Parts: sequence; C-alpha cells; structure tokens
Amino acid sequence: MHAWTPLLVSHVVAALTGVLLGAHQVWRRPRGDTHHRALGRVWVVVMLWTAVTSFWIRQINDGAFSWLHVLSVVTLVTVTLGVVNARRGRIAAHRGNMVGSWLGAVGAMAAALAVPDRMIPTYAVARPGGALAFAISVLLATGVLVVVGGRVAAAVDRRGVTAREGSVAGIRP
Repeated sequence: MHAWTPLLVSHVVAALTGVLLGAHQVWRRPRGDTHHRALGRVWVVVMLWTAVTSFWIRQINDGAFSWLHVLSVVTLVTVTLGVVNARRGRIAAHRGNMVGSWLGAVGAMAAALAVPDRMIPTYAVARPGGALAFAISVLLATGVLVVVGGRVAAAVDRRGVTAREGSVAGIRP
C-alpha cells in the first residue's frame, strides 16, 4: 500500500464531496435558484481540484498515467463547458455537461472502490474504524455545505427582494 499523502487525501475528500454534492444538485428541485448556483460553484471547484490533482497520483501504473487520467481531462473540459453553457443560458447543454461529469465521477469512484488492491479498499479492510470515521466526516462536511449553501442563498435572495422592493418604491438600493 502506498502512503496517504496530503495530496492524495485532498483528492479523495474532493472526489467524495463532488459525488455527494453532485447527487444533491442532480436530484434537488428547483434548479437554477441561488442555492443551486452557490452549491454549483463549490461543486465545480471540487471537481476541478479532483481532476487536476489526479495528474500527480500515478502509483497505480508504476509512475505512468492510467485510463483514469483520460477521465480527468474529460472532466476538465466538460465541467468548464458546463459553466460556459450556464453563463450563456444554454441550460440543456449545461445540464448534459454537469450530469455527465458527475456520472464520470461516480464511475471513477466505483472503480477506485472495486479494485481490492487499491488504497481505499485496503485501508477499509486494515482500519475499518478509521475508514468509517473518514466517510462519516466527509458526509457531515458535505451536509454542512448543503445547509450553509441554503442559508447563504436564502440571505442573498432576501437581500435581492429587499433591494427590488426599494427600487420599485422609487428608493435606490
């Protein structure tokens, strides 16, 4: 088993957070509101971090790149296109890019968990308590992101309503 470096830990945390937060974004209704956009920005950051950090994680293939690195390049492109499409109002294309990126992350996570010699399954068998504590802490952190994102979005929405009401009454915000 290879060493758990800070880079590898941050990659795993970002990947797991991206899968969980992505699931929340895909199934949450309504979409397109302030809450969706705020959490979407966090999701983009963790997905890009996951993809970029993967290029320094090459222990599986004796220092060479693997097929998972192709997925990292695809993720960099599709997540970027998803942001561009959202900003241009191309919502169907945005949805396709983001859901496709999320499904790729789910597939990569399944591959990382399915191979018994990989670090995550080995760690889970060797130290089940530590693996469970890690999984619970990432789940809790993702939950906190969702709750905080909702509260921040609600505050922004309230502020926007107050500013619009003031401008309707002839008062400048």
